[in-house]
Amino acid sequence: MARVKYNNSDIDLIARMMRAEAEGEGKLGMLMVGNVIVNRLRANCLDFKDLRSIRDVIYQVQGGNYSFEAVQKGNLFYNPARAVERRLAEQTLKYWREHPSKYALWYFNPFGECPPTWYNQPFTGRYKLHCYYEPIANTCEGAYS
Repeated sequence: MARVKYNNSDIDLIARMMRAEAEGEGKLGMLMVGNVIVNRLRANCLDFKDLRSIRDVIYQVQGGNYSFEAVQKGNLFYNPARAVERRLAEQTLKYWREHPSKYALWYFNPFGECPPTWYNQPFTGRYKLHCYYEPIANTCEGAYS
């Protein structure tokens, strides 16, 4: 059983975002970005309430900007997904979760050391250039399901 409902256009959307955000971090880095996308859809809490589809997550606007920088700036995001990225996207949608992104709802590239918190949420780990953060315990049950 899949972690969330999805269709072919969702696979394409996640695949494009995974590449745009983490192509330089290889397959594992792309899987981690995909996992954060799925986690945001499942969470239904904090900054991610009322997101009902992959499309809602990818195109979410917070504070006047898209949550994912690649939507605004990403020439890679607007290129067609390749087969390898589509396979990784399906893997994430169906079952894939791994530390440090396992329960993460946020990630970013600080161009330096990872701060101990991001928007007051605890640091869970780093993979190559990205730092991952999950919700404070007992504030977002959906992120842990």
